[in-house]
Amino acid sequence: MTTPLLKKFFSLDTSPEVKSVFENYPDFVRERMGNLRRLVLETADETEEITDLEETLKWGEPSYLTKKGSTLRMDWKEKRPGQYAMYFKCTSRLVPAFKTVFGDLFTFEGDRAIVFQLDEEVPEVEVKRCIKAALRYHEVKHLPLLGM
Repeated sequence: MTTPLLKKFFSLDTSPEVKSVFENYPDFVRERMGNLRRLVLETADETEEITDLEETLKWGEPSYLTKKGSTLRMDWKEKRPGQYAMYFKCTSRLVPAFKTVFGDLFTFEGDRAIVFQLDEEVPEVEVKRCIKAALRYHEVKHLPLLGM
């Protein structure tokens, strides 16, 4: 698992177990999951307010936390082999805001996830907007549509 080259310095604290999870995804999933990871790291790097990012496991899933954000998780599950997802705290306003802002661009699982199909391209610009809102959630939760 390589870390993309980042333009500015921010502290990335990675738990060693995360690498193992990425390495153990089936070949046909590993690239897609690595791409979501890249989007999270790039978004953190491009967001001035983020100085620290923790990459760890929560419920066995790669998870990303900032001091002013809401936990963002991602995973692929064997019981649904054609898809993978990015998960958000279901009691937050994140997914409802994403639904309003992006309509049917994404497939959602309730108020907790954006679901991606393995055979489809990820709309990176829009996903990065969602990631940024999650990583800054406590700074933007009072704004209409989280300031998106």
